[in-house]
Amino acid sequence: MNAPQRLLEWPKPATEDDQTGLWDAIALARAVKGTANAGFAVSGVEIDSRDVQPGDLFFALKGETTDGHSFIDMALEKGASAVVSDRDCDMPHIRVSDTTEALERLGAAARERTRARIVGVTGSVGKTGVKEAIFAALDRSSRGRAHRSVKSYNNHVGVPLSLSRMPARSRYGIFEMGMNHAGEIAGLTRQVRPHVAVITTIAPAHIEMLGSEEAIADAKAEIFEGLEEDGTAIIPADSPHFERLRDAAVRGGAQVVSFGSASHADVRLLDSIPGTHGGSLVTADMGERRICYTVAMPGTHWVANSLAVMAAVRAVGGDLGAAGLALAEMDGLAGRGERLDIDVKGGTALLIDESYNANPASMAATLEQLGREDATRRIAVLGAMKELGSHGPGYHAALAEPLYAAGVDHAVLVGEEMAALAGELGKPARGELGKAIPFDHCETVEQAVEAVRALGLESGDAVLVKGSNSVGLAKLVAALAGKEG
Repeated sequence: MNAPQRLLEWPKPATEDDQTGLWDAIALARAVKGTANAGFAVSGVEIDSRDVQPGDLFFALKGETTDGHSFIDMALEKGASAVVSDRDCDMPHIRVSDTTEALERLGAAARERTRARIVGVTGSVGKTGVKEAIFAALDRSSRGRAHRSVKSYNNHVGVPLSLSRMPARSRYGIFEMGMNHAGEIAGLTRQVRPHVAVITTIAPAHIEMLGSEEAIADAKAEIFEGLEEDGTAIIPADSPHFERLRDAAVRGGAQVVSFGSASHADVRLLDSIPGTHGGSLVTADMGERRICYTVAMPGTHWVANSLAVMAAVRAVGGDLGAAGLALAEMDGLAGRGERLDIDVKGGTALLIDESYNANPASMAATLEQLGREDATRRIAVLGAMKELGSHGPGYHAALAEPLYAAGVDHAVLVGEEMAALAGELGKPARGELGKAIPFDHCETVEQAVEAVRALGLESGDAVLVKGSNSVGLAKLVAALAGKEG
C-alpha cells in the first residue's frame, strides 16, 4: 500500500483494543508514591473541576489563593472517577502528602513508560501554532496515536499535566514549553526529555525580566539541556541569534537542523507564492529532496513556521506528505489567528482574532498580513504589549511604522502603554500621500468596543484584534462576533 492510500484510509475505525484506560489505581499509586483506597481506572487527568469529564482523575492542587480540595464535590458531580488528595475523602482516591509533587511524579511516570518520539517546542512567537501543526501532521500519519499539550499548558503545572495525559500507546508526543524567567525551561525540558527540540524564533517577549534578546535566546536554548542522547535541535537560521542558539545546541550534544531563508539553512525556503485565500504555496529544499506544499494560514511568519514543522516531522521519522496536508487544512486557533466572518451592514466583515498574546515581532508580522488583506478598510485594534519594562515606550511607538506600511485606515489603541504609539500617530503624517492614521486611544476594552462600533463596520472591512492576553481583548472579539455571554 502506498502513502496516498494509507492517508486516505485515516482515521482507522476504533477497536476494542483502542479503548484502554489511561491509568489504573495500582499504577497511579506506584507512580505518585501514594495509597489507593479502592480499585479503579481513569480515562483522563484534570486539575480544574470546571473542566472535569466523566472518567477523569481530579488532582486537588493547592494554589496561592485556592485549594482544589474545596472542589472535590464538584469534580465528583461532573463524573470524576477518582481524586488525588492529601487527605481521605468519601470517593475513590489516592492519598499523597503533596498533590503538586504527585502530579509531577505522574508526569515523570508517563514519560518513563512511553516509547513515543517526543518533540519539545519553545520560542518567543509561534510556539503554540507550531506545536499544533506538528501534532496535526503526526496524528494524521500515525492514525490518531499522537498526543500533545492542549491550549498553552506550557508551565510548571501544564507540562506535567500534559505528560500525565499521554496514553501509553502514543507513537508521538508534542509538548510546548514557555517561560518568564531564566531557568524555567531547563526544569521543564528535563521532564519532557525531547528527542527533538524546536525553537521557533527569538523576540523581545519577557524582556522586562530578562533584560536583553541575548538573555532571551539563552533562556530558550535551555530546551537543549533535556534532549535525549543523539537528539535534534531545530533552530531559526534567519535569527540574529542563530550562532548563539547553534552553539548551545552543540554543547547539549544535539544534531543541529536550521530552517529559514538564509543560504546556510538546512530546510531552506526556495519560493513562496501567495495563495488565493490568504495562504501560501511553499517550495522548500530539505537537502535530499525538494518539497512543495500549501500553508492555509496567512502571513510570511507562517511560511517560516511551516519550515520548522517539516524539519520536526522529518526528525522524528514522520510522513512529510501528511505534514503538507495538515498545513493545507490548518485553521487559526482562537486568539491566535482565527478568522471570523461577522455580520455587518451590507454583508460580512473579516475579524482576525490575535487577542491571546503580543510582542513587537508578532505585532509587526500580523500588521504586515493585515496590509495584504483585500479589504475596503483595514482597522487595527491593538492592545498593550506587556512585560517589556523600560523598553516598552520605544517598542510601542515603533508600531507606527508597520501601521503605516499596512495601509491601516483606523487604529483603536487599548491600554496606558499605548500612549507612546498614540503620541507617534499624532505627529505629522508619514503615510501614503501624507495621510495620517485616525485613531482612538481607549483605557478599557469596553471603550474599545464602542470605538469600533462607532466606525460603522461595513461589508468588506478587515479588523485585526491583537494584544497581550491580560488586556482582555478576547471580550472585544466576543462582542463583535456576537458571542457575548
